[in-house]
Amino acid sequence: MTRTQPGQGRSAHGALASTTAAELRVSRWFNARAPLSLAALRGKVVVLHAFQMLCPGCVSHGTPQAQRIAEAFDPNELAVIGLHTVFEHHEVMTPRALEVFIHEYRLSFPIGVDEPAIDDPIPLTMRAYEMQGTPSLILIDRHGQVRLHEFGAIPDISVGAAIGRLLAQ
Repeated sequence: MTRTQPGQGRSAHGALASTTAAELRVSRWFNARAPLSLAALRGKVVVLHAFQMLCPGCVSHGTPQAQRIAEAFDPNELAVIGLHTVFEHHEVMTPRALEVFIHEYRLSFPIGVDEPAIDDPIPLTMRAYEMQGTPSLILIDRHGQVRLHEFGAIPDISVGAAIGRLLAQ
């Protein structure tokens, strides 16, 4: 896995790291008063945490990290968005099961259900971002540009430093 820092030019999956972030394709929202869009969040740094509730790395690392980020940073400057992106075990990872997961893990940040594709087990937002799996972390700057795209566990200090650099810009 190749790590990139904001402005380095390439993401973990090889695409340019300064590309415009694709809009989220979400079929349902949790912890949100209204549907969210990246366009409406321009001016804020966005942390997009893609996960599956049955993914061990998501449960042990990624989702708790997203919650810590949501608690640590000013919501006027930074938005944390969870994306439940189911690409396996579709029959058990239902929105109702996700609702229980969110409650049991006390997740407070908005979480969208990645819209399923009709012809592919890979959901639409996951496909648009060419994610390798879960957990995936994507940092989007205030102008809507992808500045970091990582698959797997990333140390808190590294994520915090990357977020700090983006907030300072």
